[in-house]
Amino acid sequence: MRGAVLVAIAASIGNLLQGWDNATIAGAVLYIKKEFKLESEPTIEGLIVAMSLIGATIITTFSGAVSDLVGRRPMLIISSVLYFLSGLVMLWSPNVYVLLLARLIDGFGIGLVVTLVPVYISETAPSEIRGLLNTLPQFSGSGGMFLSYCMVFGMSLMDNPHWRVMLGVLSIPALLYFALTVFFLPESPRWLVSKGRMVEAKRVLQRLRGREDVSGELALLVEGLGVGGETSIEEYIIGPANELADDQGAIADKEHITLYGPEEGLSWVARPVKGQSSLALVSRHGSMQKQQSLLLMDPVVTLFGSVHEKLPGMGSMQSTLFPNFGSMFSVADQQHKTEQWDEESLQQEGDGYASDAGAGDSDDNLHSPLLSRQTTGMEVKDIAPRHGSGTSMRRNSSLLQNGGEAVSSMGIGGGWQLAWKWSERKGADGEKEGGFKRIYLHQEGVPGSRKGSLVSLPGVEIPEDSEFVQAAALVSQPALFSKELMDKHAVGPAMVHPSEAAAKGPKWADLFEPGVRHALLVGVGIQILQQFAGINGVLYYTPQILEQAGVEVLLANIGIGPASASILISALTTLLMLPSIGVAMRLMDISGRRFLLLSTIPVLIASLVVLVVANLVDMGTVVHAVLSTASVVVYFCCFVMGFGPIPNILCAEIFPTRVRGVCIAICALTFWFGDIIVTYTLPVLLNMIGLAGVFGIYAVVCTIALVFVFLKVPETKGMPLEVITEFFAVGAKQAALD
Repeated sequence: MRGAVLVAIAASIGNLLQGWDNATIAGAVLYIKKEFKLESEPTIEGLIVAMSLIGATIITTFSGAVSDLVGRRPMLIISSVLYFLSGLVMLWSPNVYVLLLARLIDGFGIGLVVTLVPVYISETAPSEIRGLLNTLPQFSGSGGMFLSYCMVFGMSLMDNPHWRVMLGVLSIPALLYFALTVFFLPESPRWLVSKGRMVEAKRVLQRLRGREDVSGELALLVEGLGVGGETSIEEYIIGPANELADDQGAIADKEHITLYGPEEGLSWVARPVKGQSSLALVSRHGSMQKQQSLLLMDPVVTLFGSVHEKLPGMGSMQSTLFPNFGSMFSVADQQHKTEQWDEESLQQEGDGYASDAGAGDSDDNLHSPLLSRQTTGMEVKDIAPRHGSGTSMRRNSSLLQNGGEAVSSMGIGGGWQLAWKWSERKGADGEKEGGFKRIYLHQEGVPGSRKGSLVSLPGVEIPEDSEFVQAAALVSQPALFSKELMDKHAVGPAMVHPSEAAAKGPKWADLFEPGVRHALLVGVGIQILQQFAGINGVLYYTPQILEQAGVEVLLANIGIGPASASILISALTTLLMLPSIGVAMRLMDISGRRFLLLSTIPVLIASLVVLVVANLVDMGTVVHAVLSTASVVVYFCCFVMGFGPIPNILCAEIFPTRVRGVCIAICALTFWFGDIIVTYTLPVLLNMIGLAGVFGIYAVVCTIALVFVFLKVPETKGMPLEVITEFFAVGAKQAALD
C-alpha cells in the first residue's frame, strides 16, 4: 500500500500550507496594523484575517461541481498555483488593499484544498487504511501551524520583524506542492472510471495498489457510478458445489447461484437462506436488539453496526472474505476480442464485454466478464456454450501471499467481495426473461474453523466436514444496466459502455435520491455541530488562560516580549495537538470513526463544564489557572482526535461517485459559513454573556452533537465507498417505510 500512502502524504501538503498560512497571518497581523496604522480601524484589521475565509467560501460554491467535471488533480494543481501567487503578492503588498487581494487569492487556494483533498484521499486509499490516510490533512495542517509559529517566533525576536517576508515565505512550500501535484499525483481512479477512461484508471490502481491484478476494484469502481436504485439484503450459504448438496438434491435447486473458482473444474454454490438476513433491521444479536428498542435510532446506523458486529476485525488489513476460496466470482472467456475500453474508443461490441486490454496493455484479468451466472438446475458444462466457445477457469486470479493468505481479484476491501448473477425465468408470454443483479457479499460471523457447522439456520442442512461460509449480500441492479441492450445478449457487469454514462454527467436530481439526501443530512449536520462545538472560542481564550497561569510572566523574565510570548504560546498549544492526532490516525481504522466521536465528545463536554465553573466560582488564582489550563489542553487533545478530522473524513466517504464533488462542496460550504458565523459572533457573545455563558453554549452544542452522532452517524471503517453508499440507500428506504 506504499503507493497510496505516498500519494496521500503528497496531497495533504496542501493542508500543511493552509495551517502554515493560518498561523503566519495570526503573527504577522501584530506588525501589519502598526505599519498601516490600523489600531483605529478594527474593520480593516479583521478583514485582513477574514479575507481568506471569504475567498474559501466563494470558491467552494462551485469547486465540487467543477471537480466532477474536470477532475480532482487539476483542481489541486490550481490550488498550488493560487498559494504561490498569493505568497508573491503578499511579499509585495505596497498597501493594505493589495494585501486584501492577496488574502482573497490565498483563500481560493485554501477552499480548494479543504474541499477536495479529503475526497481525493478517499478515492485513492484502500478501504482498510482510508481513515488513517484521511487523518493526514489534520496532522499536516497542525504541523504546518507549528512550523509557521516557530518561524514567526524566530523573526519576532529580530529588531525589525518583516511581516511581508513572513507571509511571502508561503511561496516556497507552494512550489514544492505544485511540483508534486503536476509530476507525482495521479488522477483519482474513481473519477477516471466515471468518465469512461478505463485504461488510465487501471494503470493508476496498479500504481496505488502495487499489483497487476486490480480487476476486482476496477469492477467495483464501475458499479459505483450508479445513484439510487432498489437494493435488497439477502443471505447465502456458500460452499463447494459437491458438498453443499443434500439428499433432496439442492444442487438442482433453481434458486442457487454457481460461483466459479480460480482453478478449472472447481466451483462453489451460493444457496439463498429463506427469511430475514442477520444484516437486516431486526438483528438476532442482543446488542442490536437493544439498539432497535431506540425508536429514534437511524436504520443506517443499525445496518452499519450489524456489519461490524458480525466481523469485528473487518477494518484491519488482516481480514479477507473467504480466505480459502480464492477468486470465486470470475469466468475467463479467452476468446473475447480485446479492445480499449475507454471513451476514446469508438468500437464496442454489443454481444461481448469490452475489456481494458489493448495493444501493449494486455491483462488476462480484464479479458472476461467478471460474472456469476445463476443457473436453472444446469451443470457447469451447460453454461459454457451460452458464452460462446471454450469457457475456461481463471488460473492466475488468486495469489498466495503472506504465508498463504489468499488475495482475491474480486476482493474489494474490508472483507467484501463483488459478484454478478444472471437470472432467467419465463415471462407471462412464455418467453424467457433475464436480468443482471450485482451482489456485494460479506461474510457473517467471526472466522474460525470451517469444519462442521459454523451456523445453525432452520431449513438449511450442511454436511459434516464441509467448507462453507454464511454470507450476507447487498443485491441491486448494476450501475450501467440498460434494458435496451437486453435483446443484444450483452454479457458483463457494465451493460452500457462507461463513456456513455460519463457523457450524461451528474444530475442535480440525484441529490434528491433518498440515500444521497440521507447522507447529506448526516454530512451537513455534523459539519454545523463541529463548528459550534467551541474550538474557535477555546483557541481565542487560550492566550488569556496561559497568561493567567503565569506563562507570560515566566517568558518575560527570560527576555521575551509580549508579542513573541503570544506567538510562542500558540506554537506550544499547536504542538500539543500533534501526538493526539497521531493516536487518532492509529485508531481511526481500528476503533472507528463513530467510536472516536462517542468517546471524545463527552470529554469535550466535561472540559467545557469545568471552564464554565472556573469562570463562575472564585477559586483563587492558582486553582483557577490550573483548572483552566488542564481543561484547555484536554479539550484540544480530544477535539483533534475526534471532532476535528472525522467530519471531513465522513463527508468524503458517504456520497456516490457521480455526485461526490457536489455533495462535499455543500458540506464544505456549511463548514465555512459556520466558521464565519462563530468567528464574528464570538466577540459579541463575550460582551453579552461573558466567557462562562459562551462556554455554556458550547457545552450544550456538544451535548446535542453527542446525541446526533449516537442516533445518526454510522460506522464506516474498512468499508468500500460503493458499499457505504448502498447502505445509505437501504437505510433511507427503511427509514421512509418506518
